[in-house]
Amino acid sequence: MSVSNVSGCGKLYVVATPIGNLADMTFRAVEVLKKVDLVAAEDTRHVKMLLQHYGITNKLVSLHQHNEDKAALVLLEKLREGQSIALVSDAGTPLLSDPGMPLVKMVKEAGLDVVPIPGACALITALSAAGLPVTQFSFEGFLPRTSSARKAFFSERLQAKKTWIFYESCHRILATLQDMAEILPLDRQIVIARELTKLHETIVKTSLGDALLLVTQNDNMRKGEFVVIVDGAIEDK
Repeated sequence: MSVSNVSGCGKLYVVATPIGNLADMTFRAVEVLKKVDLVAAEDTRHVKMLLQHYGITNKLVSLHQHNEDKAALVLLEKLREGQSIALVSDAGTPLLSDPGMPLVKMVKEAGLDVVPIPGACALITALSAAGLPVTQFSFEGFLPRTSSARKAFFSERLQAKKTWIFYESCHRILATLQDMAEILPLDRQIVIARELTKLHETIVKTSLGDALLLVTQNDNMRKGEFVVIVDGAIEDK
């Protein structure tokens, strides 16, 4: 497998990694991570454990939300020098609510190759098992941190007809559902997916009102990483 192009410049590989279950790593991803000149990682300590699991010994450099603009310039020069680079996040597909966009944008604008190495993605994983319409959907990333901003967000999407999805942390999942329940009808169907592919994976499809009750009463439903999927508003007859 070639990791450089005919122009003499290296390629940037955007590599998806497991979101929990290490067995979800693809053969192609392992090959790329072995053969590139270096791996740009959101958290080098976290990624080092993944590489060790697959017997990969490669150079790691840090690229995270606080340094990515500066780091992207350095990595672009390395690509121009002919080095190949793999971009990974802590879990899942880079750029989806993870660092990497400045680097990919810069590399594309420079006319160099960006090669996607597909794999796990919490968004798609949750959607595939949700039982809600997926022909059209919108991904909203992580929601605002304040209650007032979240309520404004929910108000904007109150009449949205498409399924919509967002990520949430264990620290805010209850408050987020409480805010949602003040704006959306309590009978609106939602899916709460937590700890996807991990030991305590839970995917619950129910009404917003029942979901709020479940998360309030069950401590385990406030632990882990969350994908929340919301059914669209019913079309007017």
